[in-house]
Amino acid sequence: MTTPNPGKQPISADSAVIFHVDITLSDGSAAESTRVHNKPARMRMGDGSVSPAFEAQLLGKVAGDKLTFTLAPEDAYGQPNPDNIYYLDRSKFSSDSPAEVGMIIGFTMPDGSELPGLIREVAGQSVTVDFNHPLAGQTLTFQLEILEVQ
Repeated sequence: MTTPNPGKQPISADSAVIFHVDITLSDGSAAESTRVHNKPARMRMGDGSVSPAFEAQLLGKVAGDKLTFTLAPEDAYGQPNPDNIYYLDRSKFSSDSPAEVGMIIGFTMPDGSELPGLIREVAGQSVTVDFNHPLAGQTLTFQLEILEVQ
């Protein structure tokens, strides 16, 4: 809950925000935390880096505020998309990065960017690679501490 802070700038639609975030799954297990390496998250409201539902939770908050909220998959990382699952030939993997279930491998895209893919299955010469976000399909609880508003 936001407490009135007359000297602090509230988060608005065009603010840059620096915050710590702890993300937990619906079973209470930790999914991610910026506190592990003490590297706060940075974002600009409206830049598309987080969902509108996530941004709505931040509006009006000020530096020093702490908040906790839960988002359904559709409002967090979305539902897994079957179109983001690919079946690749095992020969596409090198001995430096063999295809092993559970590994996350970076694949170079045509534009030069890198997209991480999770190896879901290896069967014979077929490798199943999932390019969905690892937290897609999960109901998530976010605990935020707003550090700075610009």
